[in-house]
Amino acid sequence: MIRSKISKILPIRFLQSITFAIMFKQILFSCAFLTLTVGFSQIRTINNDAGFENRLTDSIPIKDAIKVKLSGKTKFTDYKIFSHKKDTTYIDTTLTIAKDYVFNFIRKDAFELLEFQNQGQTFNNLAYTFTETSLYPELGARAKHFSHFEVEDIKYYEVPTPTTELAWRTGLEQGQVLDALITLNTSKRQNISLSYKGLRSLGKYRNTLSSHGNMRLTYSYQSKKGNYNLRIHQTAQQIINDENGGLTPDSIIFFETNDPDFKERGRLVTNFIDATNILRSNRSYLEHDYAIWRRLDSLSNTKTSLKIGHVLNYETKHYEFNQVAQNDFFGNAFDSEINDKNKLRKLYNQVNVSLTSPVILGTLKLHLDNYNYNYRYQNLVNINNQTIAQSLNGNVSSFGADWVTYYKNIKIHAKAASTITNDLNANYIKATATYKKDSLFTINASFLNNSKSPNFNFLLNQSTYQAYNWQNSFKNELTRTLFFELKSDKWINATAQITQLDNYAYFTDIDNDGQIEPIQFNGIVNYLKIKVSKKIKFKKFTVDNTVMYQNVTNGKEVLRVPDFVTRNSLYYSSYVFKKKPMFLQTGITFKYFTKYFANDYNPLLSEFSVQNDTEIGNFPLIDLFVNAKIRQTRIYFKAEHLNSLFSKKNYYTAPTYPYRDFVIRFGLVWNFFI
Repeated sequence: MIRSKISKILPIRFLQSITFAIMFKQILFSCAFLTLTVGFSQIRTINNDAGFENRLTDSIPIKDAIKVKLSGKTKFTDYKIFSHKKDTTYIDTTLTIAKDYVFNFIRKDAFELLEFQNQGQTFNNLAYTFTETSLYPELGARAKHFSHFEVEDIKYYEVPTPTTELAWRTGLEQGQVLDALITLNTSKRQNISLSYKGLRSLGKYRNTLSSHGNMRLTYSYQSKKGNYNLRIHQTAQQIINDENGGLTPDSIIFFETNDPDFKERGRLVTNFIDATNILRSNRSYLEHDYAIWRRLDSLSNTKTSLKIGHVLNYETKHYEFNQVAQNDFFGNAFDSEINDKNKLRKLYNQVNVSLTSPVILGTLKLHLDNYNYNYRYQNLVNINNQTIAQSLNGNVSSFGADWVTYYKNIKIHAKAASTITNDLNANYIKATATYKKDSLFTINASFLNNSKSPNFNFLLNQSTYQAYNWQNSFKNELTRTLFFELKSDKWINATAQITQLDNYAYFTDIDNDGQIEPIQFNGIVNYLKIKVSKKIKFKKFTVDNTVMYQNVTNGKEVLRVPDFVTRNSLYYSSYVFKKKPMFLQTGITFKYFTKYFANDYNPLLSEFSVQNDTEIGNFPLIDLFVNAKIRQTRIYFKAEHLNSLFSKKNYYTAPTYPYRDFVIRFGLVWNFFI
């Protein structure tokens, strides 16, 4: 149970002020240098077919990158991308089927997701992944977080010349999405980047406008001797969606039967046309470390070091649901106008010390963390002789360790942490072993045990709608996962996940009154997921196959997934014209999943809930694509959901929201550098 209290954090705020003063000074210098550099630089002509790749594509193999020099002094491997975990990839512009799979507004592979009809809306889950560690609950409103950049999503760069990327994609009915990046190094050890993604799409149905803005600013620095390292990022994000509550029962019939009178989707009646939900967030993140002792062993060519470090993360999130007039869709209300608001403010500080001794110990990091949170609403609420609290706040301290070492050719990574105060009791332990056989294959195996509180909106919620007020004392959710992975371009790529969930929290209509509320499952959910993918090439043709099998042996009533999901792409790849100025890739993608009771979307909470009324699935999704690469530009053309043009029935409402209609998308990714 979360205990409400206010902690004294004066020393933390004093440390925050000092570190941000240093950060602000560095950013001012970098911005001034950026202005001068862009103002006085000239664009250099590059005569080869080199370029850069989508920075959000994960783990691009080196062999797929462009293996030519960009100029007389630089190579593609000089243009580096660093993840939050400090993994390194390279920027490249190769056109692959993987690039087609991430041609969506979140720029991630959506194989395990089912997209709503308008880009910028949310996704329903076809599968779940339980492999991440966490000690702290989040705000909630998880349906709005698919396009939200978390700490782990931020990329840092190292580039020898200023680098720019522009990614553009059409929307639905008056809309598009543009994701722009500029990054440069003011010196070899100092980089700054600025990114902004803006999305606006009207949609084909009533009141489904999407309007998003995601700004990211990063800064990284390393001292001349390499003993001091600094990474900073700042984000400002706003995700706005007009909500219509889905289709009315009559409109669902018209939609599913493909009634010709309602091919113009704006004619379909929706449950309401006057609601909007909004997620706003701002985050300031700082991570730095200093090596107080270093030594190079000339015999083993390894570095031994002792470092001290500090991490600071200050973030605020606001969630709102606004509606012009009360609607019976959500039941009775205290007022005729709906204006629900909540806010989560969190301040996270970590101090750590790490010892690296590759020959004997590996790298061992010990860290002490402090997490201060304040989740609050505007007022106290009294309903049915129960007082609903205005806020949940507290201060949590925790201790943890992170250890990385090698045993022969096996990399071992183990980490554990636990809270050491009574507020928000939580803990986790995760161990991973990785074996890599040259470039032939890589095998990963991991074990996770995680105990943490459900998200804050499970514990406390206030709304003008009477049925959506609650305060709960839920138990910790317990997650135990075994995960196995095989990566081999030559053989096969495969993953297997076995998960047990205890005290699983979910939303459902408990009283059969049409309104959802949170509940915990009184039992253990057993979940199995196996996914296999393989490419088969024949001359200029390729078949890319991905098949996923899932089984919930206990707890099917709370965790709903299809038994099988498959995606198969058949495509042709070749250079065209005599001097090969253009690389063409064209083909067809077939996606299919078996019937299941997909979760229903609730726009008031921006959450999904378990329902037992409507099954969807057993119906193909067929997309035709024509993609091309000309020098540093990749052009995408896609006709989505072709089968809906010829089918007599449309199966995708779960149970009120329509999913994909036929649509033609066009977009491009353009890279250049100064």
